[in-house]
Amino acid sequence: MKRVELLAPAKNFKAIKAASEYADSVYFGLENYNMRMRSENIHIKDLWKIMDFCEYHNLKAYLATNILLYDEELHETEKIIKISYEAGVNAVIVHDLAAMEIAKRIGIPFHVSTQCNVSNSLSARFYERLGAERIILARELSLEKIKEIKRNLVSTEIETFIHGAMCTSISGRCYFSQDICETPEKSANRGNCIQPCRRRWWVKDAESHEYIYDGVRFMNSRDLCTIAYIPDLIEANIDAFKIEGRMRHPHYVEIVSKIYREAIDAYYEGTFNKDKVGKWITELKRVYNRGFTPGFYFKRMTEEDHQHNYPYNLSHYRYIKVGEIINYDDKSRLATIKINNGYIERGADVIIMGRKTDTYIHQNALHILYNNKKVKKSPRGTHNDPILIEMRLEKPLNQNGKNNVYVFTNRTYSKQKYSL
Repeated sequence: MKRVELLAPAKNFKAIKAASEYADSVYFGLENYNMRMRSENIHIKDLWKIMDFCEYHNLKAYLATNILLYDEELHETEKIIKISYEAGVNAVIVHDLAAMEIAKRIGIPFHVSTQCNVSNSLSARFYERLGAERIILARELSLEKIKEIKRNLVSTEIETFIHGAMCTSISGRCYFSQDICETPEKSANRGNCIQPCRRRWWVKDAESHEYIYDGVRFMNSRDLCTIAYIPDLIEANIDAFKIEGRMRHPHYVEIVSKIYREAIDAYYEGTFNKDKVGKWITELKRVYNRGFTPGFYFKRMTEEDHQHNYPYNLSHYRYIKVGEIINYDDKSRLATIKINNGYIERGADVIIMGRKTDTYIHQNALHILYNNKKVKKSPRGTHNDPILIEMRLEKPLNQNGKNNVYVFTNRTYSKQKYSL
């Protein structure tokens, strides 16, 4: 039985590493021509290194080149897609028909982006005849409509979003950002949306002069969350489940991928149940979220699917930078940490990330030494009075650069909080 593919987002190599234990595939953008131009993205010179990593970890890799293209950009787009093909990228995610033509000419498989807003079987069959390996369907479709499209395709796969941010407008067709900024450079269709829909708005009736919305974030959609409906989605014969989040922290990518992997595996093992769903939702609420909605899968989205009060993260958990690693012993894997902003206690959720390297290590703090003695909790360090501890790492550390240490917690470690 062919299992559904779990596809994770990545803004950098660290996020790819974070997803590698749980996802079947990853998708990312380079520095040009993708729908997340405000994200960190990946330098083209690092593509071979990333593909080596993906091949070693049995990860498929998809490159997003999914913006609208202009004539003067076609040559550079073709160069990028050709290099991606040579590096071993499994497929490109494309929106513009020109990008599809280029992909076909080069011989790399292409996936039709959700920006194409494929919402019916006739459109889907058009892209199938064009040679699409996969179609990422419009986010505004019900599950019944998705099933109908799938039934009418011969060989092309379908992919749908299962978790992450939602556009309040029809995905890929919104010019709100461009109009607000009065420049096409801030167009959502060019990957530079400033998200004006997340803001407070005053809407007045022209005739009565009464406010319909009085400073309300009425367009601020909650985040998509389908963890409770994984069996329904698998049984709809969807080929790939996509997590949104190419601007999210690597830890977010890891946790969301981990939880959906557990849910997918539980379905195939016959152990999926309501108690597990409750636990999974609690875990998902710990990482970045605007509140949750099942999207359009089962009904039309209404006001209850929007977050009127707060535009950003509702989680009470934050990433607290507590210090940095100043020494590391390869043999014992003991890292010397200079703590200058709080403390580390045994069992703490610790994340170690390279500042200019690809280091990403996520583990619990289980072995802490202070003055060569095991402790349950380190003293509190400050910028004026830092302290040194040793902690054993579960994975080898890349020492070619600075490595910062974070604690993911809902406690107040200091006045400084870093929501990355």
